[in-house]
Order: sequence, then C-alpha cells, then structure tokens
Amino acid sequence: MAIRCVVLDFDGTFTDVAAEGAPFVQHFRRGLSEVLGRDVGGAGWDEVEADVVASAGSQEHGWEVGGRVVAPALADPFLLSNFVARRLCDRLGVLTDKPERAKLLDGLYREAYAQVAMAFKPEAKEVLEALLDTGLPVHVVTNAHTDTVEAKLTKLAPRGRERLRVSGDARKFLIEPPAAPDALFEALPETTRVEGALMRPIFLRRGRYYEALRRIWKETDTSPETTLVAGDIFELDLAMPAALGASVQFVARANTLEYERRAIAALGARGGMDRSLRAILPRLRG
Repeated sequence: MAIRCVVLDFDGTFTDVAAEGAPFVQHFRRGLSEVLGRDVGGAGWDEVEADVVASAGSQEHGWEVGGRVVAPALADPFLLSNFVARRLCDRLGVLTDKPERAKLLDGLYREAYAQVAMAFKPEAKEVLEALLDTGLPVHVVTNAHTDTVEAKLTKLAPRGRERLRVSGDARKFLIEPPAAPDALFEALPETTRVEGALMRPIFLRRGRYYEALRRIWKETDTSPETTLVAGDIFELDLAMPAALGASVQFVARANTLEYERRAIAALGARGGMDRSLRAILPRLRG
C-alpha cells in the first residue's frame, strides 16, 4: 500500500544525540551530586556506567516506568544517565523510596534537558526538504516539549518548514490506555517478544503516543497501513506503530542492539534500517 503520511521522531533521529547529550549528562550529574551531597563521579558513576555498557546482558537493561522496562538503557545519553543514576542510588543505599526517587530524577532530567545543545545530523535539512517536497503530510512526534523542537526546526529552516507539524510531549514511555476507548488500540497485544535476542517483553500499549498518532490519522485521512514512521529507538518509536500495521524505518545508531536489528528484519518489506536519514526517501516510492 502506498505511503500517504510520514511520522518522524526527533531526538536521535534527526539530531546528533551524542553531541546534544554531552551538556545534558554534565548537568544531570552535577544536579544529582548536589542532591546527594557528594560528587557522583567519586561515588562510582563511571564504574557503574562502564559495568552497564560492558555487561553481556546490556540490552536487557532499561528505563523502568511503573515497574516495567519501557526503553533500552543504552539507546542514548539521556536514557543511560537515568539508568546509571538509579543503579548508583541502589549501590549507595540512598533515595530508597522509589516513587520519591523517580520524581526527583524526573525533575533533574527536565532541568538537564533544558541544557541540551542543538546538533542536527548533516543530512537532516536535505531530507526534511525532500520529504516536504513530496507534498505528503509530515509530522514530528516526540517526547520533547513542542516549543523546544519547534524552535530548533525554525533555526534549521528547511524549505517548507511551515508545513512541518510537531506533536510534543508524546510520552511514548507510558504504558497506559488512551483517554478515549479505541477498538484499534484494544486489538493490540499487550506485549511482543524478539525470540532468541531479548528475554524481557516489549510493551506495546502506549496510549499517549497512540493518541498523537490517532490525531494525525484523523486530520490527514490516513491510516497505519499508509503511514511510514521513522525513529532511532525501536522500542519507543517503532514497536507500537509496526504492530498497528505501519511501515517503519529504523534510523540505526552506532550502538544499535541485536534485538532491534532482528525486530526490524522480522517485519519484512514493512521494515527498513540504515544509519542515514536519506534511506527514508526510497521508502516513499514503494
């Protein structure tokens, strides 16, 4: 079926997440040091991070929300910092009240994210312009705040920028139903698995993310089957759309995990994977 709608993730997909994340990590570590009253570097941050990265089961580690892993810890500096902070708190025996810890770390995350630099991938402007030139509806759906992403895209200034729509605060990490009952969402299995590559389940029912996609499909008179979704974290960006019937393009990272590769391969013609954003464009031609 021909693609009639394009949905794009933002951080890590169109941006150089390593360059953008460096000031985030610095600010996050400093904030946690202030909360704990000790330098987290000296308290073992680097050691914990090295252990997580080097672990044989590293792709099993993840960002937990409500007691469920919702994204891989190693996917980007933001997720890794959050995971290392929690592991370090466990090791030090501090912030033992889990809800209180989560609230504090979420606050540090938001403060640190405000320090994120602007670093687009070299081909970002070219690809956005090519996508907009197709005349198809092109939407960005992101966990970041709408205003933050809008400002970055305005600075990038791709031709046709006024037609590029942004839906921020998508909260792709929340495993919950949408605000209104929906038969398509209810038909989704709760989880999926990547046999032989990942022991833990991948949770699919991400209601806030679904609401953002549903609004787009309604506004554009399209459907999952006629939509291409591009993102750099399979679990957050692509697993649910793929389960709904969308085509997906995985913008591979330097540290792409084996289960992400296998999950994309299992989709056959509906899945694609490449390091370059330019690989999105041939997908629109069928």
